[in-house]
Amino acid sequence: MKKISELFQREKAHVAYLTAGDGGVERTIEAALALIEGGVNLLELGVPFSDPIADGPVIQQASLRALQAGITMYEVLYVAHEIRKKSTIPIILFSYYNPILAALDQFQGNFLAEAKRAGVDGFLIVDLPWEESHLLQARMVFDDLTLISVITPSTSLERIIAIDQKSQGFLYYVCRAGTTGAKTSLPIDFSKKIKKIKSVVHLPVVVGFGISDEVTVQRVLQYANGVVIGSFFVQAVAQGLNTQALKIIAQQLLGRRS
Repeated sequence: MKKISELFQREKAHVAYLTAGDGGVERTIEAALALIEGGVNLLELGVPFSDPIADGPVIQQASLRALQAGITMYEVLYVAHEIRKKSTIPIILFSYYNPILAALDQFQGNFLAEAKRAGVDGFLIVDLPWEESHLLQARMVFDDLTLISVITPSTSLERIIAIDQKSQGFLYYVCRAGTTGAKTSLPIDFSKKIKKIKSVVHLPVVVGFGISDEVTVQRVLQYANGVVIGSFFVQAVAQGLNTQALKIIAQQLLGRRS
């Protein structure tokens, strides 16, 4: 929890999402470290899943490639562990609930402790309803892990307030309906919605879904505490960009040119 809270005390979150194991575990590790060098200060490692219903084609295909290569939760934790050896930024596992349930069984109840030892700081479980999350959240607190909550444009203010009061770390605001995928603009009512959300919550708000250019990144950061770039980076890795190129595109998107 400490790494996440300290990040928001210092600066805004520049978050990258990568599908763990797409192109091989070493490729994910190298790509993550290159993006970190380019200015990323919080990493979401996507756990490959066979039915990623909230994700668009780019991340769906990345998950499929990783699964076909035999990537399991053991490899995901290995990736986190190797990144942690070289970086102190917060690492969050982005997952659907089924892989987490399977891992709790596979690791004989020690999965969360193993994740913490690997260098993981928190989890974002995209399809776990807030009302059903309390038991898992309590277990994560025991292992000094943060369970990140998701809100959307259709989440009522009353529900956002309730989620905020019981959550930790930050709120992940899915800023548009539909699935993930690189877009070139924000929803027309984005600024109105994010201002309203920020007025009723105490946790930082990080915005994701479809952000893929510097102008959009900077607009998001005018209002929010952080921004997530996912499909754009996943596609860049899939296209075979080398580590120097990945570092440069991160610098460009995040406005951190050297």
